[in-house]
Amino acid sequence: MAPDTLNVPLPPDLVRLGANPVGKEEAIREAAQLLIASGCIDPAYADSMLRREGVANTFLGHGVAIPHGMVEDRDLVRRNGIAILQVPGGVLWNEGQTARLVVAIAARSDAHIAVLRRLTRLMQDEERLAGLFTATDPAVLLAALSEDSALPAATGPAVDLAERFEWTVDYPTGLHARPASVWVETARAAPGRVQVRHGDQTADAKALVALLQLGLRMGDRIVVSAEGADAATTVARMKAAITRLTAKEQADAAAAERKARAPVQGWTPPTALLAVAGVGASPGLAIGPVHAVLSAALTVPDRPESLIDGGNRLHEALNLTRQQLKALADDTARRLGPSEAGIFTAQAELLNDTDLITRACQLMVEGHGPAWAWHEAVESGAARLAALPNPVLAARAADLRDVGRRVLARIDPSLRGGTLRDLPDTPCILIAEDLSPSDTAGLDMARVIGLATAQGGPTSHTAILARTLGLPAMVAGGGGLLGVANGTPAILDGQSGRLYLNPTEADLAAAQGWIEEQQLRKARQEERRGLPARTRDGHAVEIGANVNRPDQVPVALSQGAEGVGLMRTEFLFLERGDAPGEDEQFETYRAMLDALDGRPLIVRALDIGGDKQVPHLHLPHEENPFLGVRGARLLLRQPDLLEPQLRALYRAARHAKPGALSIMFPMITTLTEVETLRAVCDRIRAELDAPAVPLGIMVEVPAAAVLADVLARHVDFFSIGTNDLTQYALAIDRQHPELAAEADSLHPAVLRLIRMTVEGAERHGRWVGVCGGIAGDPFGAALLTGLGVRELSMTPRDIPGVKDRLRDSSLTALHELAQRALACETAGAVRALDGGAAGEGGAP
Repeated sequence: MAPDTLNVPLPPDLVRLGANPVGKEEAIREAAQLLIASGCIDPAYADSMLRREGVANTFLGHGVAIPHGMVEDRDLVRRNGIAILQVPGGVLWNEGQTARLVVAIAARSDAHIAVLRRLTRLMQDEERLAGLFTATDPAVLLAALSEDSALPAATGPAVDLAERFEWTVDYPTGLHARPASVWVETARAAPGRVQVRHGDQTADAKALVALLQLGLRMGDRIVVSAEGADAATTVARMKAAITRLTAKEQADAAAAERKARAPVQGWTPPTALLAVAGVGASPGLAIGPVHAVLSAALTVPDRPESLIDGGNRLHEALNLTRQQLKALADDTARRLGPSEAGIFTAQAELLNDTDLITRACQLMVEGHGPAWAWHEAVESGAARLAALPNPVLAARAADLRDVGRRVLARIDPSLRGGTLRDLPDTPCILIAEDLSPSDTAGLDMARVIGLATAQGGPTSHTAILARTLGLPAMVAGGGGLLGVANGTPAILDGQSGRLYLNPTEADLAAAQGWIEEQQLRKARQEERRGLPARTRDGHAVEIGANVNRPDQVPVALSQGAEGVGLMRTEFLFLERGDAPGEDEQFETYRAMLDALDGRPLIVRALDIGGDKQVPHLHLPHEENPFLGVRGARLLLRQPDLLEPQLRALYRAARHAKPGALSIMFPMITTLTEVETLRAVCDRIRAELDAPAVPLGIMVEVPAAAVLADVLARHVDFFSIGTNDLTQYALAIDRQHPELAAEADSLHPAVLRLIRMTVEGAERHGRWVGVCGGIAGDPFGAALLTGLGVRELSMTPRDIPGVKDRLRDSSLTALHELAQRALACETAGAVRALDGGAAGEGGAP
């Protein structure tokens, strides 16, 4: 064996098959004897290996243990080596842990990491690993522990796998996080290996960080290859996924280019002011004092613990952070849009990166604590990304650090950042070295009126979110920005990227005048948004917004919302470690009603299950949560969740204007569920002497649509969740990487279920609303109106376009459009009916 590497074939005399040690100590000494006999270690190193067991657990899991010596005893290693002890019958390692493969490691430096990487990859192939436990040929074990085929190539020419295709990158900004996450999702659906090669560099297509570190740019030639079962199918699916993104990437780049070339309508101060120059990231003017949030260097203490305990803590932290990011992405999608939500979906994909997790595990095996090991793995990965020449890819280092700190806070709550919670009560221009995307998305817009960062760039996710939020922002202001004293009066111009300091009265007056002029222009635009969605022939459709928190109501109203058609109460339970009590829920519902000032509010009872999980509720694991205990099924099984929420809602109803509040229940399938829930509502209302409120149900499963005429006798209204109804009607998981695009809510089968629901409701004088995705699509809204839907609720930003489409249509034309759509045979044929705004006699 070479002196400084373990990346060479193992000699057969370092493998012992069919061993039967009586305990862990004997197993370690037997494996150590193989290393001693081969000249790898001094005999005293065996005792060092046993001492290691006293301070750290070397059981990796899946039947594999990796005993090795203490760091301070590395001088007892004569040359690097490993020995393999196969124990088919197993040997008790620690309580509840049985080792069947003992891999003893002797290494002077970090050469053993290659073996650890192979072992962690083997653990992902349980069938092959199980074969090693009973193999009768040493060559099988030698090959598994010698080969690096599953790892990025370290030396020599890169080799493609069995099935392959070549592609020239035609994404204008190269391969960045959001398209890369689609590649990863597609690759992970494949049973075998999937690889991307650029020149002599290769990356595991199932690892997001590895893909980004290729630094792929427009025009780069790559080879995507696969091996294993269905390799040809895998390659075809990868090709389809990769090329399908081209049009969107090119359209996004073209839109950005048009925006960059647009004439600058900025502001010029009337006097010569001292200014800090940066790069404009989000247009607009902000006037106010600055408040600097200086980020202290994060020091993560290294607190070693047993490998099992540390591994469990890291595993739990990763899972909790995935749930947190899912909630954040869902919330961002509804507030800001799906493109912005994709930022957090891509961040969540970083948590599935095998290289990142493997590195953290390796550091824990070496004796480091989980928090320190995770932080080190994240920082090394972020440093490699930051060094890439492509600025778009280099900016992803901030995303990796952002998601890394989320996990870190879960491992050790004392490492949780809190600087943004210490903002002054009066509005300020926030100055920071940099802000993470999640920090930006969560800014309190009542306290932060502008944003200026020393680092970052206009293509960063933080800049994208600032533009979507309408928050004036500049980036790349440099170190001098951080020297501005707190409380300094300033004017921030997010268009030109200038922070003007200590403005005169004349400057303040000019800036205020410019702001008022822009507000007047915006008011003229919003005037049309405030008009009702009334068709040319006088039919009115109620337009609501999907809103989760009271502070989101003003934005919804400014976009033309006439109320809140869907308040998702699960967001009161997410992003926290415990369930909110009755009083906390009451205050939130009352604040929502106050913000709406008599306008309608429809509150959906807690909808947990499916893709929305709340870790602190400790619900049992389900193999198929979409078909399990979710929505009303969960509420009926857990009165401790249902009854405090209903009590809080009925308490809020006592303070509301008559008719302002309605309650609806999710995931209804049977009449029994409706009758039971209504009985609970009646009991709680009587106990509180509260007014009656309308009770409705979500129509999300075909059974509810088919039984609409029966259910309508027992409820006051229906609200159709078209996303779930489509998923259940077409038997397609709407998050499936390959099939999601086929889950089209304009499928004729879905439209017929909607029409069936409307007809059943009309028999008993009930109204039907839609709060799913197609309500916010102008063409979809036109179709729904033609089908008889009376209320539409959507993301606030979609309201103006929907209102315009309906105002430019006639109800007669919409009815005709709906009938043609119902007669179509495919979703594509339905979409082909979209001809723009309606004429008097034609389709809209």
